[in-house]
Amino acid sequence: MLLITFTILQLMTATTLFDFNANTTIQSWRVVDDVVMGGRSSGSITLSEEGHGLFSGEVSLENNGGFSSVRHNLKAKDLAPYNKFIVRIKGDGKRYQFRVKSTDVQQHSYVANFETTGDWQEIEISFNSLKPTFRGRDLDMPNFPGEQVEEVAFLIGNKKPQSFKLEIDFIKASK
Repeated sequence: MLLITFTILQLMTATTLFDFNANTTIQSWRVVDDVVMGGRSSGSITLSEEGHGLFSGEVSLENNGGFSSVRHNLKAKDLAPYNKFIVRIKGDGKRYQFRVKSTDVQQHSYVANFETTGDWQEIEISFNSLKPTFRGRDLDMPNFPGEQVEEVAFLIGNKKPQSFKLEIDFIKASK
């Protein structure tokens, strides 16, 4: 009973950044693959029959490629009351990255890796665990400050050719 109470209280102190459902318009999500640098990977974002976001495709290492990502820009969201993100996802047993940007003009992203199990999972990512990176390189600067967010993203880039499939239910900020 305590666990159920905690989960309900946790969700009551959360704000939804994006919630996929059968009526979701996914045009605000965009795919960015390694083709921007000459690679051959290909990803897509669609809605599953159940109304979840479905990020899927193929990662190729040809022409120095190796990643696919899907991104969503949002109106600046104040994160001051919160200290973590909660994402509900169902992966394919592969490793992914959750990425955020404080502003849409910011060059670097703040990144946390997570493993998927093949089942639905709620992944909690504390703001202070999101490390700054630019083009796959760690930056010598503080981790995500958690003041605001204007972009959320998922990326796969495991340095091997592979197909992938990640279902996304929601992205929230929480205490």
